[in-house]
Amino acid sequence: MHPSELKSLSKFLSLILRHEPKRIGLTLDDAGWAGIDALLERAAASGRPMTRQQLEAVVETSDKKRFAISEDGLRIRANQGHSIDVDLGLLPAAPPEVLYHGTATRFLESILATGLGKRQRHHVHLTDDLAVARSVGQRYGVVVVLTVDAARMHAEGHTFFRSENGVWLTDAVPAGYLSVDF
Repeated sequence: MHPSELKSLSKFLSLILRHEPKRIGLTLDDAGWAGIDALLERAAASGRPMTRQQLEAVVETSDKKRFAISEDGLRIRANQGHSIDVDLGLLPAAPPEVLYHGTATRFLESILATGLGKRQRHHVHLTDDLAVARSVGQRYGVVVVLTVDAARMHAEGHTFFRSENGVWLTDAVPAGYLSVDF
């Protein structure tokens, strides 16, 4: 499968499994899982056919490990980033000392005034990898990386979770826990 086809299919799966399953008439369970057979059937019926092998290739090659296939191989879900109501069953976890959030400089003034909010998603997404934060920020324009004092946040009662693919999640990051790393 050509890399551009993989990317296109990954974007489609992100849309369906994180935001709009109803777009193709798919139903997710409370934990965000969809039957693979149902996904393949509904995708084909909506004009976006794919094979099981193509689906597995997207899951296996995703640089950010966006998707997971259940242990029995019958279901698939997005690991995080949902704007629809799902319960991923994540348990609270102690974060590392610092975490990072990549964004664009045009958002910096607002973020430093109000902090990081989850907006339409369930959580704010953070990483312990500075290179990943830079990569994420580049998607939005001239990159700026925010350093989050995660240890202090956690000590002061903020809850963190770590998704299956290693992304750190929290409800919000108040501005007082942020510093700027260009």
